[in-house]
Amino acid sequence: MSKKGKGKVHDLESLLEDYKAYLSQHQLKMTNQRKVIISEFVRSGGHLSAEELFRVVKKKAAGVGLASVYRTINSLVEAGLAVERRFLDRTSVYELEDPGHHHDHLICMRCRKIFEFENEPIEELQRKVAEGLGFTLKDHKLELYGWCQRPACPNL
Repeated sequence: MSKKGKGKVHDLESLLEDYKAYLSQHQLKMTNQRKVIISEFVRSGGHLSAEELFRVVKKKAAGVGLASVYRTINSLVEAGLAVERRFLDRTSVYELEDPGHHHDHLICMRCRKIFEFENEPIEELQRKVAEGLGFTLKDHKLELYGWCQRPACPNL
């Protein structure tokens, strides 16, 4: 999978190939419903709940049910192709996984908008802290909560 710059453009074909391999290992088949769900998930750019994804998908394929969206998104997580996140102790949202590439999140507590950022000095500091405490760092996340300054944000 590839990401390009801000906004994360994923290679849908590569993702579908990885997912087909996962399905094959579990004696499952790629269906048209799964393709539509995954295509819309990739197109969305992430941080989408299953319910939000369902609302988008049903406009493209009326026969797709909410249960199918949940099963597909959960299987993407199981396959290591997507990540489940919970911000502000809310509903799960999902984003595509990109091994070897890390970003963190700023979350507005008013409008709930999620901003992604990358900062190598912060990453290096986290590695040094873990190393100094005798940890071998395998994974981590940084979530910063506050209020954005966007004009569209309510209660400014």
